Amino acid sequence: MRIASAFVAGGLVLGAAACGEAPEDDKDGAAGTGAKKYSACMVTDVGGIDDKSFNTSAWKGLEEAKKANDNIDIKYVASKAEADYEVNLTGYVNQKCDFILAVGGLMSDATKKIATANPNQQFGIVDAKPEAANVFPMQFDTAQAAFQAGYLAAGMSKSGTVATYGAMPIPPVTIFMDGFVDGVAHYNKTKSKSVKVLGWNKETQKGSFSNSFEKQDEGKKVSDTLVAQGADIIMPVAGGAGLGTTAAAQASGGKYSVIWVDADGCESTPNCAALLTTVVKNISGAVKEAVVKAAGGEKLQPTPGFVGTLANDGVSIAPYHEFDSLVPADLKAEVEKLKTDIAAGTITVTSKAQPTK
Repeated sequence: MRIASAFVAGGLVLGAAACGEAPEDDKDGAAGTGAKKYSACMVTDVGGIDDKSFNTSAWKGLEEAKKANDNIDIKYVASKAEADYEVNLTGYVNQKCDFILAVGGLMSDATKKIATANPNQQFGIVDAKPEAANVFPMQFDTAQAAFQAGYLAAGMSKSGTVATYGAMPIPPVTIFMDGFVDGVAHYNKTKSKSVKVLGWNKETQKGSFSNSFEKQDEGKKVSDTLVAQGADIIMPVAGGAGLGTTAAAQASGGKYSVIWVDADGCESTPNCAALLTTVVKNISGAVKEAVVKAAGGEKLQPTPGFVGTLANDGVSIAPYHEFDSLVPADLKAEVEKLKTDIAAGTITVTSKAQPTK
């Protein structure tokens, strides 16, 4: 499955339809023709619909699916805690939604349990592969694009120290951190430099975490510590918690900058001036394509599901936006060459958290 790259950096402004309550039944059918609407129902992770990250991106995918096929109805419910996952998924089963989308790796176990109990119900999930016949997994090899980001950060750092931190030590988070660390290492090897990475040790799989996807003050605490240790570029992999870092970076007057993740931060956060780039997961494109195909009657196969890579535009590096004039032309070219080499297999990027096919 190839996703059109046009969806990689699309805007993420939530439409008026973004409400957690189920819409009223369409008594007249699609456009008054009597045709049954195809319902796509999304359960957010605890970060919420406006996390400027993976939940926001998934909702945008449903909005794009609705634009592509006006017979598709969309709605979502926000999970406030992990205990809500099974309740919310079951609620949509009871509402007879045609396609139920779970967002985030933390929802894997709950999705597998509810899907197994309802084998005739079509599910989809972002950032996990629960191994259930009726769950279509959408995974992303973000280590590839994060490798580019690590190389870029090393090339742009003035202090010689960069950093990354996560929300929790789970595969959809640590895969970014693995790629970032290896990208810095590749820069050091190529340039005979010694740029340090704080916040993550790929060998031991230990590092710094905010322990939250939504608490901005916790994200800020972690990045404050990293900045105090000399980091001048930080990549938070923490959903909405990372907004604490982007806001502080913007307020720092250029003391340090940030690499955002998931959705282009210059289109999804208010802190573009502090963002060097974003490691993008094309969640919106993957979700849109899956829902449109399912609504059209196609059977979605759980194996291999979808794995986004640099080769199929499932992951990417966002434009440099306000940093564009500050990134040297030769460094831009080197980062772009990395994409070509990784996509071609000339450079192999590895992570214990890479998705299985």
